[in-house]
Amino acid sequence: MLKAEEGKPFKPFVVAAIPAYNEEKTIARVLLQAQRFVDKVMVCDDGSSDLTAEIAERLGAVVVRHERNLGKGAAFKSLFGKALELNADVVVTLDADGQHDPSEIPHLVKPVLSGDVDIAVGSRFLAGNNEMPLYRRFGSRVLNGLVNTFGNGKKVSDTQSGFRAYNRKALTEIDIATEGIGVDSEILLKAYSNDVKIKEVPVSCRFKGVKGSTYNPLRHGVNVVGSIIRYASERRPLLTFGLPGTLVLAAGLILFIYVLQIYFSTKQFAIGYMLTSMIAILVGVFAIFTAIILYTISNLIHKTRNSQKL
Repeated sequence: MLKAEEGKPFKPFVVAAIPAYNEEKTIARVLLQAQRFVDKVMVCDDGSSDLTAEIAERLGAVVVRHERNLGKGAAFKSLFGKALELNADVVVTLDADGQHDPSEIPHLVKPVLSGDVDIAVGSRFLAGNNEMPLYRRFGSRVLNGLVNTFGNGKKVSDTQSGFRAYNRKALTEIDIATEGIGVDSEILLKAYSNDVKIKEVPVSCRFKGVKGSTYNPLRHGVNVVGSIIRYASERRPLLTFGLPGTLVLAAGLILFIYVLQIYFSTKQFAIGYMLTSMIAILVGVFAIFTAIILYTISNLIHKTRNSQKL
């Protein structure tokens, strides 16, 4: 539980962080509703060409501006950095398009304020949200499975939810590298591998009449998969590159032996098979060396971080 200084009543400083890109039609309503349940609202204007930033400033929000559109991950990084500057105890992230209900903020931050968890994830699936389109439901299930593969037994039912609450530990321990929409997955992946406690809280979500994500579903999926591959290559390079490389190398060698058998029996080269086997062998060797190099670098970085902590 968050504690007060001795002799002083403790009131946690809760901040809402809203990434926004060309959201002038909805930002005012979202901001005004959020102000009822937090102490301060921050908006990252991620290179908008409309009046998003001006509206947010007029309504009293702390506005962080990006000169050009960098992506949701970059917006989160700026917002989290600003929240730490403001000494926020809890940061609540929500979308600017109106799909999240700010009145649920007290419900979402409760387990974080009690000290039970470091991150509370608002799950649309635990709440039985039936408004979610079928294609988005299917895509979310697929991405959930991919992200939870690295959960070490931990699982989140809605890994793509942007409605979350974070304490200061989570903000300082998780270093955001992804600039795009894959940031929600990256945060969970890094939380899984660190001593960061996660809990899901059922939340509602509006889809009817909401503009929706700036990213189309296919691009969203590609960004998330890219984040997962980057994480896997950093954390488990031998599994990500070494194992596939070994299998490809083995397949190339087997095909090469087959080519030799054909030559000895017919005195003719199967040129197509030969080229395929050479390519497979080269790709396999390259992947294995890549895995070894990344594994070595990863170990060095890990040892350096541990020595710095000591």
